[in-house]
Amino acid sequence: MTATLLNHLEEGPASAPPLLLGPSLGTSLALWDGVAPELSTGHRVVRWDPPGHGGSAAGLIGPGATVGDLAAHVLALADALGIERFAYAGVSLGGAVGLHLAAHRPERLTSLAVVCASAHFGGAAPWRERAARVRREGMEWLLESAEARWFTPGFTVPRLLRDHRDADPEAYAACCDALAAFDLRDRLAGITVPTLLIAGRQDPATPPAHLREIADAVPGAALVELPGASHLAPAQCPRAVLTALRTQLDGPPASGMAVRREVLGDAHVDRAQTRQTPFTARFQDFISRYAWGEIWTDPTLSRRERSMITLTALVAHGHYEELALHVRAARRNGLSPEEIGAVLLQTAVYCGVPAANSAFATAQRVLAEEDER
Repeated sequence: MTATLLNHLEEGPASAPPLLLGPSLGTSLALWDGVAPELSTGHRVVRWDPPGHGGSAAGLIGPGATVGDLAAHVLALADALGIERFAYAGVSLGGAVGLHLAAHRPERLTSLAVVCASAHFGGAAPWRERAARVRREGMEWLLESAEARWFTPGFTVPRLLRDHRDADPEAYAACCDALAAFDLRDRLAGITVPTLLIAGRQDPATPPAHLREIADAVPGAALVELPGASHLAPAQCPRAVLTALRTQLDGPPASGMAVRREVLGDAHVDRAQTRQTPFTARFQDFISRYAWGEIWTDPTLSRRERSMITLTALVAHGHYEELALHVRAARRNGLSPEEIGAVLLQTAVYCGVPAANSAFATAQRVLAEEDER
């Protein structure tokens, strides 16, 4: 049977906000190896391979293909996974796919990040020439210049070079056809999706000027330029790309007091502030700055995961009054009653049945109170 969907990799909770990641021409979903696992702590991340790259079938694309054809494959993948709206980030060719979606199917996107890409890729002629030569000679000759096109001197990622070498020539050439025909400059001003542009300052393929052109045309777009980054910025500067994407997806880190209110609720925090005395003031400040301003704002774990850990720790130490508070917090952080019950059942094994028995009683009371509201 011929494959009809792009090869893909899913990471993160199925209930988390979806994020689709697109790679560049000549690479695979491995381009996002340094970024996707971190993003998956708070998002349902779906990475995809271009046709003829990685695990995607070459037959998904043919001569004369367009970026619109690739975008249609991405939407078909999202549909197959039951994803209606999603955030999207893409590099180079993958970024062009994102721009096409933002211009033609904005109702499907919640946000867009365009990484080391362009609204036009230097004119049609060079891409047509590359496509013709690849069809004649295969991929080997392109490897000679891949490192110079993709990375700064002295840096390389062997896995991505292997992906380049192993790409299907006909599918690669068809992707070149798509880039040759791509020019979205006349549609940029109409893009309304929240848009982030990420440029590598040392990128010879899509220099920062290409990203500035998009940023200047798309209303409200933000531009980040990464020093030391070339064309494959997620591979070369993953932490910088991760930071930029997290700000785009989740907003800037909230203050400790803001997170404390979001997790515990205004009523609880207001009561704690009202009861504050000169004797307890330093402790309240410590909690807001350290627990809520540093630990709970660390994006390595999602708030859902932090709630599960906190519930377990409170059961283990018998802090049932605090447990009641954090059962409410867990509901705010997206845990269902069934998931809370599963966490408490886990504590029966590792914290003891009597502790779990008391915990279930506390949680049942709190959940009943929540239902009555």
